[in-house]
Amino acid sequence: MGDTLDFTDVYAIVRGALSAGRLKLNKTGIVFKSKKTGRVDSVPIADIESTKWMRVARGFGLKIALKNGQFYKYDGFKEAEYQKLKEFYRKHYDTELEEQELCVKGWNWGTPKFDGSMMSFEVDNKPAFEIPLKDVSQATTGKNEVTIEFHRSDDASVSLMEMRFFVPLDPEGTVDNVKEFHEKITAKADLIQATGDAIVTFEEVACLTPRGRYAIRVYPTFLQLHGKTYDYKIPHTTVLRLFLLPHQDNRFMFFVISMDPPIRQGQTRYPFLILQFERDEEMTCKLNLSEDEIENKYNNKITQDLSGPIFEVVSKVLNTICQRKITVPAQNFKSGANSCSITCSYKASNGLLYPLERGFIFVHKPAVHIRFDEIANVNFARGSTTGRTFDFEVELKNQGAAGTNNVVTFSSLPREEYSQLYEFVNKKQLRIKNKGGKDKGGKGGHLDAMMESDDEEHDAYLQKVKAEGRERYDDSDDDDDSDEDDEDFVPNEQEDVREEFESDVSSSSGSDSDASSDDEKKKKKKEKKKKEKEKKRKSSGGDGASKPKKSRGETSGGGKKAKKDKNAPKRGLSAYMIFSNENRQKILVENPGIGFTDVARKAAEMWKAQTDKTKWEALAKKDKERYEREMKVYKEKVASGEIVPTNAKTSSSKSSSSKSNSKKSSSSSSKNIKDMLKSKSDGKDSDKYKSKEFIDSSDDSSDEDSKKKSSAPAKSTKKDDSDSDDSGSASEAEQKSSPVPEASRSSRSRRAGGGDQELVALDENGSGEEEEEAQHSGEQSSDSDSD
Repeated sequence: MGDTLDFTDVYAIVRGALSAGRLKLNKTGIVFKSKKTGRVDSVPIADIESTKWMRVARGFGLKIALKNGQFYKYDGFKEAEYQKLKEFYRKHYDTELEEQELCVKGWNWGTPKFDGSMMSFEVDNKPAFEIPLKDVSQATTGKNEVTIEFHRSDDASVSLMEMRFFVPLDPEGTVDNVKEFHEKITAKADLIQATGDAIVTFEEVACLTPRGRYAIRVYPTFLQLHGKTYDYKIPHTTVLRLFLLPHQDNRFMFFVISMDPPIRQGQTRYPFLILQFERDEEMTCKLNLSEDEIENKYNNKITQDLSGPIFEVVSKVLNTICQRKITVPAQNFKSGANSCSITCSYKASNGLLYPLERGFIFVHKPAVHIRFDEIANVNFARGSTTGRTFDFEVELKNQGAAGTNNVVTFSSLPREEYSQLYEFVNKKQLRIKNKGGKDKGGKGGHLDAMMESDDEEHDAYLQKVKAEGRERYDDSDDDDDSDEDDEDFVPNEQEDVREEFESDVSSSSGSDSDASSDDEKKKKKKEKKKKEKEKKRKSSGGDGASKPKKSRGETSGGGKKAKKDKNAPKRGLSAYMIFSNENRQKILVENPGIGFTDVARKAAEMWKAQTDKTKWEALAKKDKERYEREMKVYKEKVASGEIVPTNAKTSSSKSSSSKSNSKKSSSSSSKNIKDMLKSKSDGKDSDKYKSKEFIDSSDDSSDEDSKKKSSAPAKSTKKDDSDSDDSGSASEAEQKSSPVPEASRSSRSRRAGGGDQELVALDENGSGEEEEEAQHSGEQSSDSDSD
């Protein structure tokens, strides 16, 4: 056994709440350090009177009794640790570790026994429960009962606030049992009562938190803040630290008192008391202490008469009376303004950040104190797009409560303070999260370059935004250029493009000049655009010219995310998962009531502590071979058709059927147009100019319509300005031979009906040309139908 014993998961019982910390036993004594506040309680060997080992609610605990009547109780030990503690006590402390048995009958009738600052309620000469009298805040008496009240603990979700004891009267009447019981409790209780005169009073002190002006009265055991609305009492035992911090303007001084538990105002808690004093303000006072008290109680650390600046007088008095050291800013840090603090913001409030020798403190609202030993790492981050400020992020080791974050961020620090803060953090050997590679000077390369860059010369974020904007602008220009190329009108190329169901016109120069109207150009451009878009849409599947956006749940291949095959064999477990499954039940037994996330955290810590992991790695390798063997057999069964995967796809048949339907529809439409054009060459002139509604109708209906139209007078239609000279009035023979009303004809068919010479030219065209036109018209109609 070594010279020390270290327990990392031990809890100190403070006002009924468990305060986590670290307990260390060495040759000189016992030391406990709280994880929350960093407070250190040291017990020398010479002061220890006895130590008892007892069973508590969860596990086992130690009760250390001191010679001055004080007690320390620690919880969280395991039964196997009793033997180690017993041997350590016997070897180094020359005392025995006593084992105390408790009464578990559950009776509420017993005998109270007072031992120092502890009251033990015994049943059958065994303690049933114990009450630390320093936790008692008030005690009142009745006819035959005593009521005691306890200090409220902010760390405990459920607290015991009051107990009542029935005290029987003395049958003879000679002794007042109620009064005697009450006096024993109040003698050791931590009662905050203003008895006697205060040692000193500081009038009208400006207080920033809680805000207002208070009269501070210093008593031997507590401080009293008396204001116009509220009064506060602060026991000296709750004071953790004292800070004396100069303001940047060198006009004021901050005096900060850190407390645990904090003072309360309704539901608001103040863990820090921040006082503000002017540097030039002086005072003279006389302490209400005798010479014997100064010599015996305070070891001549203070004098009866004090004078000087008020912040110095207050600091000296509280330092001596509360017996707490005063912390000042670090001597090896100077900001760019030759100050010991940095202006910054915390939670949208402006304040000052002070680097200390062993931590950081931010004042004033809300005040935050961070010790170096609770910092996991720090991070320097870019604060704004201009680069004039940066953020200082501090990540804490202790995880925050549920739903809270354990990262404290100080924002809007001036850029010129970066180098000084970086050097200070580096000297304190704090882990810098984004340190990266080091340059010759020993500083982080990429962050220094970021902070030292000139705003006007280079801004990395701004350059990135501009580059993305240029890319989008170039893409939009390419799209516009491609559209403009599609809209270019070339007469020679447009000569062969025909409208759907248009009349068969001659390719002479006269007809081309008639077709050069503005309306025709617009229509042709629109049709050209539609055709080009349709071609791009069809070709996008093969050449990847334009890819549609992926919907949610789609993979990189374009399809939806593959579902898990339930019939497939299970994958092999990793070495860590095998280790976790083996030790899960052990963790639950050793830590009853632990949550699921805590189980996973404990398993991860145990896995990390393992030095030899060959056992679980061999099991993981064996399980992997099993998976590969079963997967090979499974694939063979799938290939032979014995097993059908649950995630098989059936979309190929649907796509093939849809493609076949589209092919059938396009072929039928092209066939109808070919038949129509063939009927033009074989039939009469009246059949050449039938519009779409007459193509699908029967012969009977077309004959009836022709008779009606021949008897009805001809109606004049409105022409364009460019066609007014060539249109003219149609001849009676042409009106009789054409059963289609002019309103239903296309523009070219109306123009074609204006001259007999064009009809003769159409009759003279050979059958070969008509077949070519029929084939071309069929392609045009299929494209328009698809549009």
